Amino acid sequence: MILVTGATGHLGTATIEHLLKNTDASNIVALARDENKASELAEKGVIVRMGHFDDIASLDKAMEGVEKVLLISGLDPNRLQQHKNVVDAAKKAGVKHIAYTGVSIKDPSTSGVKPLMESHFETGDYIKKSGLTYTMLRNTLYTDGIAVFAGPQVFENGIYLPSGNGKVPYALRREMGEAAANVLLQPGHENKTYEITGSQLYSYADAAEALSVLSGKTVVYTDADADKFPGQLREWGLPEEVVFIVTGFSADIKNQQFERTTKDLEILLGRKPATLRDGLKEVYNL
Repeated sequence: MILVTGATGHLGTATIEHLLKNTDASNIVALARDENKASELAEKGVIVRMGHFDDIASLDKAMEGVEKVLLISGLDPNRLQQHKNVVDAAKKAGVKHIAYTGVSIKDPSTSGVKPLMESHFETGDYIKKSGLTYTMLRNTLYTDGIAVFAGPQVFENGIYLPSGNGKVPYALRREMGEAAANVLLQPGHENKTYEITGSQLYSYADAAEALSVLSGKTVVYTDADADKFPGQLREWGLPEEVVFIVTGFSADIKNQQFERTTKDLEILLGRKPATLRDGLKEVYNL
């Protein structure tokens, strides 16, 4: 059996959707916190086990009979310890293989969101030290995330972020889920680390151009003043954690932290991943 944590989230859902195309639902265990959100999975025959990363007993129960685990990284401030709890439960239950979704970044120690980035690599180190067979899936930024960072009024106001001319090898979250599912279903991925990226590098100016072509509207990217930007976000009423995330990731893009591409995603998918334009067409339903 294969257990997927964060099963009702975007990446978890994408992974399970692909698993269902290639294995029986009775082979899939979904770890979820909200029974209502997990009801659709249960209707498809997926085994749903309720649990929380802070609840050791629930993790132990969730691991019963499980051979492989996909640990999808959480967003809780205490996520490093939470991840360790999952790893410990997997080891205790005799799980044979654990895959972890980290991040593809050049230098987490200089990241604008350093605590988030470093905890990814600390989790990876903990998994390796556990002795479990592992696969590290270091994901680049989602194409889907452009819609979040650009905001809901992108076709009216354009893209306004302090990211300079920095570029990212964006990839669709759906395709990352498919790649994760393939790692869980196929042999040959044991004790390997994959940098999951798109095939090309794109800037926010490239995203604005693609959206202009797709929508027939003029979308402009404005490189915001990095010093003034956090204050502007606060004036717009955004909470401090959002200010931290948006400014931090924007700084990392500007500082070229994500500027590397590999063929790992292409190999795991068995085809080239979607281009930026095709990905944005899907994300924005254009």
